Amino acid sequence: MIISKNWLNEIIDLSNFSTEQICAKLNSIGLEVDSVTNITIPDNIVVGYIKSCVKHENSDHLHVCEVDVGDRVLQIVCGAKNARADIYVAVALVGAVMPNGLEIKEAKLRGVQSSGMLCSSTELGLPKINDGIMILDDSIGELVLGKALNEFDIFDDDIIEIELTPNRGDCLSIYGIARDLSCALDLILRDEKAINEDDRQLGIGRLVSVHCEALINGAFAYRAIEIGEGFKESLKLALRAALIGSQKTTNLERLLECLTHYTGVIFRAYDHGKLASSSDEKIALTIKKLENGAYGIHCGDRLLSIAGISQNDDARVDENSKIAIIEASYIEPNLISEILGNDKDIKKDEFAYRSTRGSEPNLNYAMNILFNIFTKNHNITPYSGTQQVQLSREPIAIGFGSSEISAMIGMTISSTDIARILKKLGFEISATSDNEQIYAKVPLWRHDIVNSHDICEEIVRIIGIDNIPARALEYSEKNRTNESYERYKLSRNIRQKAANLGFFESVHYLFDNPIELKELGVACSSEVLLNPINSELSALKPTLINHLLNAASFNIKNSKRSVKLFEFGDVINKDGIQRAKFGFVFSGLIGEPTLLNGAKPATIDFIHFANLIQNILGKIELRKSNDIEFLSEFEQAKVYQNGDYIGYIGRVNATIEQSRDLFKTYVCEIDFDNLKPIKKLANPYSKFQSLSRDLSIIMPKDMPYIRIKETIEKLEIKSLKEFLPVDIYSDESLGNSVSLSIKFTFQDDSKTLEDEEIVAIMDSILRALKENLGIGLR
Repeated sequence: MIISKNWLNEIIDLSNFSTEQICAKLNSIGLEVDSVTNITIPDNIVVGYIKSCVKHENSDHLHVCEVDVGDRVLQIVCGAKNARADIYVAVALVGAVMPNGLEIKEAKLRGVQSSGMLCSSTELGLPKINDGIMILDDSIGELVLGKALNEFDIFDDDIIEIELTPNRGDCLSIYGIARDLSCALDLILRDEKAINEDDRQLGIGRLVSVHCEALINGAFAYRAIEIGEGFKESLKLALRAALIGSQKTTNLERLLECLTHYTGVIFRAYDHGKLASSSDEKIALTIKKLENGAYGIHCGDRLLSIAGISQNDDARVDENSKIAIIEASYIEPNLISEILGNDKDIKKDEFAYRSTRGSEPNLNYAMNILFNIFTKNHNITPYSGTQQVQLSREPIAIGFGSSEISAMIGMTISSTDIARILKKLGFEISATSDNEQIYAKVPLWRHDIVNSHDICEEIVRIIGIDNIPARALEYSEKNRTNESYERYKLSRNIRQKAANLGFFESVHYLFDNPIELKELGVACSSEVLLNPINSELSALKPTLINHLLNAASFNIKNSKRSVKLFEFGDVINKDGIQRAKFGFVFSGLIGEPTLLNGAKPATIDFIHFANLIQNILGKIELRKSNDIEFLSEFEQAKVYQNGDYIGYIGRVNATIEQSRDLFKTYVCEIDFDNLKPIKKLANPYSKFQSLSRDLSIIMPKDMPYIRIKETIEKLEIKSLKEFLPVDIYSDESLGNSVSLSIKFTFQDDSKTLEDEEIVAIMDSILRALKENLGIGLR
């Protein structure tokens, strides 16, 4: 964004501030200054007036001019095509040193004495505005012959280039930056008052009517002018158009582009003569919503422009235009960004960039400035009145407290200071009677402000980050853990433990083979896939086990002798209910053959596999089952944790092992949604020695061990820390009974247990087994 101190000074009074101070303030409020360039016309270059201009006798392209410089008349030979009598020009006197180092001296050109030089804008170090010498006019100030050019403000200026963040579209104009500076420097913006229209002026209603088909996310204003034969842009506007790099070729469009840069409002001009058959014909402009969501400006069936994006050439003004319809528009930037994002090939012009970041919505302010310029030009006749389409959206209101803002900033800011800053930035402020709660209506040009944090950022910008005292960093983040995070952490811990125990994670599709599932005896969901990947993946998987068995088989076929896999994923049961589960499979040897195990590792068994699962999940309880079809009826169990059913475990039956080319294989499937995190509690440990005793009892073969376990647990013996079955024995002499050896571990927290106490406890255990189960010592 290019601005200048002189240009800013037209909106706010910066006479008491140096360029360095202005740049420092711009940086402090977040408008980063990228570069500063000083424009100064050298000494001895003055205002001159060409009294006469005749052709050089010995040249077909040189002219001999008599130039009045106030105190004398000079003869100067000039080669510019636009040199002519009765114009004011910039004259470099003898002795002047040009910006390129050239010193002006007395000279003879083709035999004619020349005492000075008529200068072009580029020869003076200014941007190029035309081909030839620079013609002066009163737009730069009163033209006094002999007055040094560097005494005019426009020729003694500082050009400032600012880098803007994408959200600050409101500062893509001189007016927007002046608005921010007025707040930061506590200055008052100069108002641009509307002109008093002459009752004798023709009204715009004679030329055009504007109709909008529905409510729109934008605003439009239309005015009209009649252009006389001698209309041209002033020197000041020509210099500023060149400064901003305008590529427009017509005087009116260059003027409008300068006004867009100055005010932030997007201007376009349409040639009435190209839309009407005669100068007095009334045309109708219609604003319609296009298929892509943009707003098109139509005249009949002709699309003249797409608001904020582009303008077609067929109704564009040119140097021969007599009557022009001036349009000022504002479209909400989010809509423009969405349209351009969805259609990369849409035609765009130089205003599309401004529209996506937010143009200025104050259309009347910009129109007043433009028509004040027109009224000062004798070759322009404005029409009275304005045709408008108003913006229907209300500004958003944000509520916050001064204590909330102070807490964010880290220093106390009073409600009065907050309100003062925000009012200066264009916010509408209201507050409760005690000033505890403040409500700020966000101005339309700040579409990027949506919450109290954005409000806080605005206040910090104006106060200045350097004016906020530093404080030590405080870690005051609240505990934001929730159930979802706890579930994620539990699943991550289970996966890590499984990987640490040698299991490799496997990932499969959510779809499964219905034929293989039928072989396992697992019912599929009744939901049918309309477009399955293939016939082998045409059902939603109800279990993780089928894919894991296939993966184990694949690894075995690739010469693996020990396969340990697990998977965490969702399954969908026959009723269509989705659940998260963990699946485990262990097939073959406990480990791959190596020198350390003599190349003869043991084969996996139920106890080893169950211990691995317990090391992964924490303490579990197994209860015998026989209702899972694809597991061996002799080696399967249901898995419980803290009394809740969480899954099953067992060996795959021999038929399936053979059909899948598997070794001896064990699987386990756990319902993750039934798992609960196990909180580890630190308990004091006993400093006294533990004692153990073995007990061998005779029990029926068909009696489950769980009955013995429950009987002993009901005794609630505090000193009994643990009891586990360690051996089972049977022979013909025992008939339908077996001998079960159980190891008991005792420890007291307050003393060393005596043998008599252990004996008494063992007697009470035997007595309970005898009375409740009818079993006793071997």
